[in-house]
Amino acid sequence: MVEPGVTIGRNTAIWDNVHVRHSTRIGANCIIGEKSYIAYGVRIADFVKINAFVYVCTGVTIERGVMIAAGVVFTNDRFPRATTPQLDRLLPSDPNEDTLHTRVSEGATIGAAATIGPGLHIGRFAMVGMGSVVTRDVPDFAIACGNPARTVGYACVCGQPLVPLPVTSGGPAALRCGACSAEYVFRGATVVEAGVAQSLA
Repeated sequence: MVEPGVTIGRNTAIWDNVHVRHSTRIGANCIIGEKSYIAYGVRIADFVKINAFVYVCTGVTIERGVMIAAGVVFTNDRFPRATTPQLDRLLPSDPNEDTLHTRVSEGATIGAAATIGPGLHIGRFAMVGMGSVVTRDVPDFAIACGNPARTVGYACVCGQPLVPLPVTSGGPAALRCGACSAEYVFRGATVVEAGVAQSLA
């Protein structure tokens, strides 16, 4: 079910029993898996893969090349209630001052059955483990797992874990991918590609 006012890019596939609400924008070359729900006003960039049974609420922006595995749930309100304090009227579901926005940056992966808390930022090429409950921002390239999710390592753009390299005298702590040999360094508490670090020096 695709409501009026939805924009869908070329070569995007939307599978059975998906509901896409009004005013949502979906980029090109995406896949929206069956029985997923995309709320109104959601922004999805190109080359995004959303598997089955995913719930994407209002206030979520998903950047280019993101992978969202089956059963992921996004949230957007820290203190939700169904009714007024008098329990005499349902509260509207429209966004209000309590609605928080979440951004999933380019290349990130969110594992199956993860829950993403409201108002968070999932960093570039970060990887959230399956079943994790994310309650704080996830840095670029971080692997975050658990309940609550914590950084347990770092991932390459190719998806493989990064391995620490011996620290050279005066040099920054460095990481290397065992699969593609790409190298990364720490700039403070942030991991960046080695080439990017050199261009910023």
